Amino acid sequence: MKEGFEMNECRLLSAALIVLSCGLWCFDRVAAARQANGAAAPYASDRPMNEPTLFAEGVVSTGDYDSHPAFTPDGKTLYFLKSTPDFSFWTIVVSRFAAGRWSAPEVAPFSGRHSDTDPFITADGSRLYFISNRPTPGKTKPDLDIWVMEKTADGWGEPKNLGAPVNSDGNEWYPTLTRDGTIYFGSDRAGGKGRTDIYRSRLVDGKYTEPENLGDNINTQFNEFEPYVSPDESFLIFMGGGRADGFGGFDLYVSYRRQGVWTKAANLGDKVNSGGNELSPMIAPGGEYFFWTSTRGFADKGPERPLTYPELGRRLRGPRNGLGDIYQIALSALKIER
Repeated sequence: MKEGFEMNECRLLSAALIVLSCGLWCFDRVAAARQANGAAAPYASDRPMNEPTLFAEGVVSTGDYDSHPAFTPDGKTLYFLKSTPDFSFWTIVVSRFAAGRWSAPEVAPFSGRHSDTDPFITADGSRLYFISNRPTPGKTKPDLDIWVMEKTADGWGEPKNLGAPVNSDGNEWYPTLTRDGTIYFGSDRAGGKGRTDIYRSRLVDGKYTEPENLGDNINTQFNEFEPYVSPDESFLIFMGGGRADGFGGFDLYVSYRRQGVWTKAANLGDKVNSGGNELSPMIAPGGEYFFWTSTRGFADKGPERPLTYPELGRRLRGPRNGLGDIYQIALSALKIER
């Protein structure tokens, strides 16, 4: 009797596993079909994404220094960076989602010669901002300036230097824009509170006003840069270093705008921050997913057993090797006030 019961139990368990496997297979096929048919953005998931998830492993996150994602409004074209391992030379590349997968990246038509980085695409898709050390008329000393391109029928127009007063004799970093055209960026220009601070410049009658430092609740004596500002300017996520509440190198922090004043920045927490560097915060079109770059790697926890030489090679050359990888997580998992 016991043997018969155990046999029936095994059969039931096997059947359940088959049903579960078929269900997961069908679930994946349905999700893929939805994405391919344009019913959802390619980065959308029907499963909860409450933990950091490597994005497009093997195509976008590859083991190179991959970072700084920027999507077009439909979510189907991705601009991001390929960098040297020491993060000293940057090239903007582009990948497109078609037939259910991301294409092999190509160097963006406007990049590949100079150090270009920090792409940002406006919500209406009409302009692409980035920073570059390419030559600027009237400047004898190269530095990083903010550039902009207008969308045309044939792609992007010629890059144009944004000019003063946004650009300065120092370096400008990571431009992001609000719905009304206000631009937020990092800069090491003279007169800041630390080595690099975050600034804001309003767009008035088609021209940018003199940038204003965001003040002591955001900027410190250390480094603050790479700001992502929400379209309605209600919250700000940025990269900061040297703070006592940090998890490792550079962490991501959040601040809220209350009655025109930014609240004291708070660490975004261990859902995002790690023992490595966290950078390039952004919220993808649709507002459901948070993307960022992390240098966390397998060495942070160590392998569970000694590695073989082939395994070591795969670890050293693949994602999570300690260079930059692009991650995503459900924005709801971060409990950001909205």
